[in-house]
Amino acid sequence: MAEEQTGQERSEQPTAKRLTEARKKGQVARSRELNTLLVMLASALALWLLSGPAMSGMTSLFSEALSPSGDVLKQAELVPTHLMHVLLSALTLITPFLAITVVAALAGPALMGGLLFSADAIAFKADKLDPIKGLGRVFSTKGLIELVKALLKFFLVLGVAVLIYKYLERDVMALITLDVVEGIARSGNMVMIALVLLSATLVLIAAIDVPYQLWSHNKQMRMTKQEIKDEGKETDGRPEVKARVRQLQREVSQRRMLQDVPDADVVITNPTHYSVALKYDKDGSGAPRVVAKGQDLIALKIRSIAIEHDVAIYEEPPLARALHGTTEIGDEIPGPLFLAVARVLAYVYHLRKSTPTDYIPRPAPVELPSEFAEYH
Repeated sequence: MAEEQTGQERSEQPTAKRLTEARKKGQVARSRELNTLLVMLASALALWLLSGPAMSGMTSLFSEALSPSGDVLKQAELVPTHLMHVLLSALTLITPFLAITVVAALAGPALMGGLLFSADAIAFKADKLDPIKGLGRVFSTKGLIELVKALLKFFLVLGVAVLIYKYLERDVMALITLDVVEGIARSGNMVMIALVLLSATLVLIAAIDVPYQLWSHNKQMRMTKQEIKDEGKETDGRPEVKARVRQLQREVSQRRMLQDVPDADVVITNPTHYSVALKYDKDGSGAPRVVAKGQDLIALKIRSIAIEHDVAIYEEPPLARALHGTTEIGDEIPGPLFLAVARVLAYVYHLRKSTPTDYIPRPAPVELPSEFAEYH
């Protein structure tokens, strides 16, 4: 469908996502020939394994069914009970045989594609009733291949069946001369031989059909390059959506960060491009931490919140740039910058304790260590 709509060739191998979605819809490789082969082989195996008990039980069953006791013949009301007993005995006799064939019938799908139940596969679809689409499926390439395969199987099985009959013709004709017990035993042996020979014939058909079904399924699942791109966008997210998500995450992070500015001890500024808010826990043993930072508009917002909540603002451009460039929100300040920050905090604490008439000299700027030379 994608090839018809876009004009692109299905040249790409199916992705794991496409195969998973197809499997959920019941679209997996299946071979009816493999299933038929396994059922026939299992039937022959069941006859061979159960031939002794089965023949003995069948003989007793026929004898009981065809030669009922005198009480049954004399009393008509006992006939239904007798028939029910015969039917239950027959069911008990064939149950092991049916169990083996059912296991074989499930083994085929399990070996090829795995056991799968899909509601989509059995759901009613109106387009399946469309006669035009139905004719299209019949005369499609796949339909013609299925026709050739069916004809090949028919003539091959027919030929083998004729050969089997020619081989067993005398034995079949001799059955009328045998008693019931021996006749049943001979019949079972002939059926088993016929099943084995027919199964050998189906081995050839299954050996051709299985690789073809795998190839055909892979071809159906192939994708165009555009489908690969579209799936990648759906899986990884569209770029514009991812950009919007990142933007929202940044906005949430900024709001959370700005909420901590009122609790800061000082905001060190550039003064126009950078702002870094620091908080020092006097009761703790760690260094001051960065509770907010930003540049340009965010820096301006941090300063305005600091002014609104009477948080000290200290202009020290090199120190502001160094702190902004080497720390993240929640980080402790780097060790080499501790002396410079300690002087700023000491100055801020003195200002808080001073009276309007006190003169607190501004500390001289501390030269930053050589590793922070780029922030000078």
